[in-house]
Amino acid sequence: MEPIATEMRKIEETLDPADWDMLRDVARRVVDDAVDYTRDVRKRPLWQNMPPAARARFRTPAPQDGRPLSAVYDDLVKNMLPYPMGNIHPRFWMWYMGSSNFTGALGDFLAAILGSNLGGGDHAAAEIDKQVVNWLKEMIGYPATASGNLVSGGSMANLIGLTVARNQMSGIDLRELGVGALKAPLRFYGSDQIHSCHQIAVEAMGLGNRALRRVPSDEACRMDVAALRGAIAKDRVAGLKPACVIATAGTVNTGAIDDLEAIADLCADEGLWLHVDGCIGALLAIAPGGKALVRGIARADSIALDPHKWLHAPFEVGCALVRDARAHHGSFALTPAYLENAPRGIASGEWLHDFGLQTSRGFRALKVWMALEEHGVAKFGRLIDQDLAHARYLAERIAATPDLRLLAPVTINIVCFRYDPGGLSELELKRLNTEIMVRMQETGVAAVSDTTVRGSHCLRAAIANHRTTRTELDVLIDHVTAHGKALLAAPVLDGP
Repeated sequence: MEPIATEMRKIEETLDPADWDMLRDVARRVVDDAVDYTRDVRKRPLWQNMPPAARARFRTPAPQDGRPLSAVYDDLVKNMLPYPMGNIHPRFWMWYMGSSNFTGALGDFLAAILGSNLGGGDHAAAEIDKQVVNWLKEMIGYPATASGNLVSGGSMANLIGLTVARNQMSGIDLRELGVGALKAPLRFYGSDQIHSCHQIAVEAMGLGNRALRRVPSDEACRMDVAALRGAIAKDRVAGLKPACVIATAGTVNTGAIDDLEAIADLCADEGLWLHVDGCIGALLAIAPGGKALVRGIARADSIALDPHKWLHAPFEVGCALVRDARAHHGSFALTPAYLENAPRGIASGEWLHDFGLQTSRGFRALKVWMALEEHGVAKFGRLIDQDLAHARYLAERIAATPDLRLLAPVTINIVCFRYDPGGLSELELKRLNTEIMVRMQETGVAAVSDTTVRGSHCLRAAIANHRTTRTELDVLIDHVTAHGKALLAAPVLDGP
C-alpha cells in the first residue's frame, strides 16, 4: 500500500496557487485597472474594430499547459479590454440594455468566490436570492404571497410565465399528458409589436407559431384592445381555446406600452391569463414620474422583467414573477430521491429550482442586492425618470434640427428618428441612415441601432444609460447631421 500512497501524493493537484502573494498582486492589479477603466470610460472610443492580430488570439487551439496568471492577464489587457461591446459608455443607446455598475461587478466577483449553486439549499446565497425576488415583487406592487425566479434574462422570464399560463389554462394535467391531449388548441395573443422571444416560447412549449395571434396595434404602436376582443371571439367560434394575453410594457421598437388596465379588464371578463412582458418598462413602477405609464401592471398573473436593464446590473439577470405561487411551483417542481429535503443541514432549505427550468443556477442575486443596498430603490427610480427626460430632450432636439425627423411617438426612453433631407426614396433613406449608423460606431462616437416602424426605416436610440448626459445627446445630433451632409455631398451609397 505504501507505493500507492506515495504515487497518490505525487499526482494530487489543486487549482489554488502555489504563491498566494502572487495571486494577491495580480488581483489588486485587476481591481485597480477595473476602477480606472470604468472611471475613464468617456476618454475611450465607445467601440473599435478588433485588429486581425487581436482577433486571431482568440481563435487558437485550447492550451494544453498553463502559464503564469500575470501573463494571462497581460494578454487580456492587450487583446480584450480595448474592444468592448461598448454598453457601459455614456453614448451607447443601441440595443436596450443597462450600462452596468461597479458595485454590481464586485457582487459578481464575490458570488464567483462563493461558487454557490442556487438550485436551493440552506445557505446565505439562497436567502439573498429570495430577498431580491421579494424586493422586485414589492417594486412592482405584487403581493408578498406571489412567487418569483431569477433567470438569465427576459426571454427566459417570459418563457417561465407563459409555461405557467399554458399549464393552468390547458384544462388537463399537461405535465403528465402533454400538448397532444389538449381538447382544443390553445391560443395566446400579443400585439404585432411583440418581442420575438414570444414566438420562440410558444414553439418551445410545443404549441407552434400559429398559437400566437398577432393583434394589430394602433398609431401609437399599442395593442388595439377592440381588435383583441374580436380575435378572442373569433377563435372561440372556431372551436379554439383562448388562453393568455401577452401585454407589453415597453415594446422593443418604440417603447410603446399597451393599455394594461383595459387588457386586465378584458382578461377578467374572458377568463384569460394576463402575462405582461415588462422587460423594458416594468420598473417604471418605481419611478415617481413614470409609474403612471404602467398603471395596472400588478393585476397581471405573471410578469417578466430585467434587472440588467433599468437596475443596471451586470449581465445577466432577469426575473419571472407569478401571482399564484402554487401554480408556479406546480409547473416545474420535481423531486427525485437525490434532491429530497433533509430535516436539517444544507439540504433542508427550499429548492429554488422548483420554480424554473434550471437545476444549476448561478448566484445572480448578489450584484442586484449590493447595488440596491448601496443606492436604494428611490435613486434607481430617479435615474429612470432621468432617462425619460433625456428621451424627451432628444426628441425636442430632433424636431428642432433641419433634416432630422421623428418616426414614432416617444412614450418612454426610446427615440426613433432618421436623417431625411427630402427627395430621397425609402431605399435611399435606408442606405443613407444605415451608413450614418455604422460610421458613428466605427469612429467610436456613438452607438444607435436601426429598425423599421410602420414601413419606414429609422435609427433607434434606447436611452437606458445612467451615464448619459444632455451633452452626450447633443454629440449624437451633431454627428448624425454631419455624417448625413457629408454622405449627400459625396455619395457612396450606390447599390443594387
